[in-house]
This record gives sequence, C-alpha cells and structure tokens, in this order.
Amino acid sequence: MPAIALTIAGSDPSGGAGIQADLKTFHQFGVYGEAVITLLTVQNTQEVSRVEIIKPELVRQQIEAVLSDIPPGAAKTGALGDSTIIEIIARLASAFRFPLVVDPVMVSKHGTPLVSEDAQEMIKCKLLPHAYLLTPNIPEAEALTGIRIRSEDGMQAAGERLLELGCKAVLVKGGHTKGEPLDVLCTPGDVVTFTGRRIDTRHTHGSGCTYSAAITALLTLGFDLNESIQRAKGFIQLAIEKAPGLGKGQGPLNHFVAASDLGSQADPRSA
Repeated sequence: MPAIALTIAGSDPSGGAGIQADLKTFHQFGVYGEAVITLLTVQNTQEVSRVEIIKPELVRQQIEAVLSDIPPGAAKTGALGDSTIIEIIARLASAFRFPLVVDPVMVSKHGTPLVSEDAQEMIKCKLLPHAYLLTPNIPEAEALTGIRIRSEDGMQAAGERLLELGCKAVLVKGGHTKGEPLDVLCTPGDVVTFTGRRIDTRHTHGSGCTYSAAITALLTLGFDLNESIQRAKGFIQLAIEKAPGLGKGQGPLNHFVAASDLGSQADPRSA
C-alpha cells in the first residue's frame, strides 16, 4: 500500500496553486494523492476573475466517498469558500483518525478574497480545534488573531494566541517579512524557528499550498512534525529557486524538484 494524502481545496486551472499544486507535491514525495474540490476559480498568473463555490452537500459527499474507500494517512485543507462548507468539514474532521493540516487560505496571490468574513470566524471557532497543524502566513495570522506582526516576537505571539483556539501546533510563515524568511512553529510549551533564504523572484504562485502539501505528504510518510516542516521548507526553497518562469504575472513554482535528501535545506533551531 502506498502512502495516501488527501487535499480539500479549490481548483486553479493554471496549475500553480490549489489542488493542482497539492497533487503535484504529493506525487513528488511518492504519496498517492486524493482531492476534494471546494471551489472553482477562473485564474492565471495575472488575475483571478471568477470564483464559484461548490455546493456544500457535494463537498460532504466527496469527503465521505474518499474516507469510506481509500482513507488517507493525513489530510490538508486550502481555500474552503464559505461557512457552511467549513462547518461540514469541521464536523467530519472531529472523527478523523489522521492528522489534519489547515492552510487558512483567505486571499489569492492576486488579492481576490477566497472566503467570506463569516467563514473566517467559522475557521476560528469550528475548524481550528481539529487541526493538527495550522499554517498561516503573516496576513492570515493577523486576520485570525488581530495581532499586528512586525517581528519574530509578533509571530510567536500570534502563534500562541492561535494555540488557544484549540489547534495542536501553529506554523506562522514569515515570507511577508523583510530580510531572510523565518517561520515560527509554536506548540504547547515550545517554540522552534526555521530559517530560509530570500529569493528575488516574482514566481511564488502556490507557495503556501505547496508548503502545506509537502508537510502533509511527509506526515503521511511517518516523519514527525519538526522534520516534516524542515524537509518541506527545503522542498519549497528549491521549488522557488528553480521556478520555470511561466506566465506573464506571478508564475508557479517548479514542482519537478527532487523531494529526496532535503534535510539540510532548512535549519531548525530552538527559539
């Protein structure tokens, strides 16, 4: 039996983000990927011009069909659309026997909202208590906590606030800060930081999706949380460095980079 991972997310027809990025990432780690679609977008590297949310009942049926036949070893969520879908996923997640990685995708790389305001509240109140790991970037962490983040201390404060909402671990991603990117992992009683290298490129479309998908794949393969993040950060670093330069706007990453021997690409240290 191969390792199996599930993504519950939106579709990007240009292939750089959403379920397309997730499935490509799972494949690179040798993981069999399953996908439940929550919303459809009309987008490319330049813009998102339309978002259509799937009927909540259809989302529920997709998840139940997967779980009843080919249950995953880990799952992740991405863009979820509206509060009803989030409530359904949260209710089902209460019975998950595998880790759930929640990537709280709220706005596209182009600035288009992908969840409503009431859906943001539903994420906080209903979904986060079932998250094994939450992976917000800085704008998402600010939206979920109300904390203005301008430093590593702010990232830690936001992570600790989010732990209070019930998730078991929070990885606040620092790509939006100046200088070298620093990610802060908060777990009850511990904080670990992961450093990276800043790359001067506009081609980062789908980086959050790819990062959380890589973590999910590695959890499915049996790695612990810290090593999963370390290796996933190495993968995303290489994928950005070797981006193929596709499109006229913010292009996709290189999902063909090797996913093996990534332990040295990111350096975790205790804060």
